[in-house]
Amino acid sequence: MIIERIVGNLGELTRAERAGLHIETVTLPSAALVKRIQRVTTDHGRELGLRLQSASGRAGDLRHGDILLWEGAGVVAIAVEPTDVLVIAPRTIPQMGVTAHALGNRHLQAQFFDTDSAYAADVMVVQYDHTVVDWLVEHGVPYTRQERVMPVPFRHAEHTH
Repeated sequence: MIIERIVGNLGELTRAERAGLHIETVTLPSAALVKRIQRVTTDHGRELGLRLQSASGRAGDLRHGDILLWEGAGVVAIAVEPTDVLVIAPRTIPQMGVTAHALGNRHLQAQFFDTDSAYAADVMVVQYDHTVVDWLVEHGVPYTRQERVMPVPFRHAEHTH
């Protein structure tokens, strides 16, 4: 079966709507969320082809909870594997600026969260990199290494000089 559009997201359903659903999942690494064409297998062994249209009703990549198929009381939804990340929590605005500048020079993608997020703090999150850890330790910037399901996949940052 070929899936060409996302039909919703589990996170948008009410508790009552989810109560009677049988949820079959397709577990993907974060890097696969940006691919519009791919073959996937559900946790029940069903193979599906994805050929997602850019005009699928919403811009962007696949997200955790996206519903690929809704058949009666059953859905097939995306589950995202956790990503190995560094959660960086600079103590001051100057420390944040220096850290963001240094990591930006490495062309690392970062995601930013505030106290209203699942992190409950103002933090910058980047993919794990041992050289970033070395820099953070050298500069005394607080961080933790965690496994997190990221709301947006990290992309390779392309650039020219």
